[in-house]
Amino acid sequence: MAQSPYRVTPARIGNSSGLRLPASFYRDHPQFNGASGQIEVLSDRTLLLHLEPAQPALDEAEDESLMLGLFLDFLTREALSAADGPVLYSEAMAADDEELLAGVVVDLDTPAPQE
Repeated sequence: MAQSPYRVTPARIGNSSGLRLPASFYRDHPQFNGASGQIEVLSDRTLLLHLEPAQPALDEAEDESLMLGLFLDFLTREALSAADGPVLYSEAMAADDEELLAGVVVDLDTPAPQE
């Protein structure tokens, strides 16, 4: 990640004092718009500002949604173009899946079964 220095200026906000970040900071890093955080004093002349974005970046969510959509389109196309057509999910297939997944913990909050 490239480091970009941003000039911070003092600001009066009501009865409080604050620091104003330039608009270019929020243009370059929109995930921090509206974020809250903490300031840690490292020395008499150095502060560490830690901001936590309120929401994940929309680009990541859009990318995941696009990839899922493309994958599902691929599966649909493959199923419909199969020589025998789509295969219906049967009770026998479900039993095979249950046997294959026996002992696999899917939810991290659920403890693994003891053997």
